[in-house]
Amino acid sequence: MRVLLLEDTSDVAEAIVASLARRGAAVDHADTLARARDALAVQDYDVAILDINLPDGSGTELLREMRGARNATPVLMLTARIEVEDRIAALDTGADDYLVKPFDLRELEARVRALARRATPDRGGEIAFGDLAFDPAGRTLSVSGRPVALTRRELSLFEVLIANRGRVMSKERIFERMFPFDEEEVGLTAIEIYVARVRRKIEGSRVSIRTLRGLGYQLVADE
Repeated sequence: MRVLLLEDTSDVAEAIVASLARRGAAVDHADTLARARDALAVQDYDVAILDINLPDGSGTELLREMRGARNATPVLMLTARIEVEDRIAALDTGADDYLVKPFDLRELEARVRALARRATPDRGGEIAFGDLAFDPAGRTLSVSGRPVALTRRELSLFEVLIANRGRVMSKERIFERMFPFDEEEVGLTAIEIYVARVRRKIEGSRVSIRTLRGLGYQLVADE
């Protein structure tokens, strides 16, 4: 998934980015409202994590702007405020969830995963497709019960394809779900490399990654 993080405390931001990146998420970090607005202007996100107290305003202000613009991205608010009124205000403004600082990174990861699932048909746990079974929470893949070892990036690619199974996904669309803005050195050819690797690892299953020249890739299952 691709996540926008608005957090001005550097050590907190670094910990969140590292934690979510280990889970395969592409995280764009902004430390001011202005930078977050710039990111939202050019990129769609699966989840936004917004701190409330910022140098140039409040994350609640950005949330209000997002909802006013009919941006339905699931939003998790981070707050050091424990008053019930503050939490109610954030939820009434359009937040989907909130987390009070300090928090356990494992809980943040779980809440982000839950918010991302709400926007997809796969609201249960394991996703079965053909003879493949994918567990988004555990980030494990198996073919007919046999575990398939995938690297972090390979898992990220597969997660994009399985979430959009049957649909044609362009290289550009896959790229933006896998890589944040700060990985500028990575090019579209990286997608071809990861597709080839995942293809080899699921070879022999009833599921394949079809290439549609000039259009992109499609995850399909044999009947």
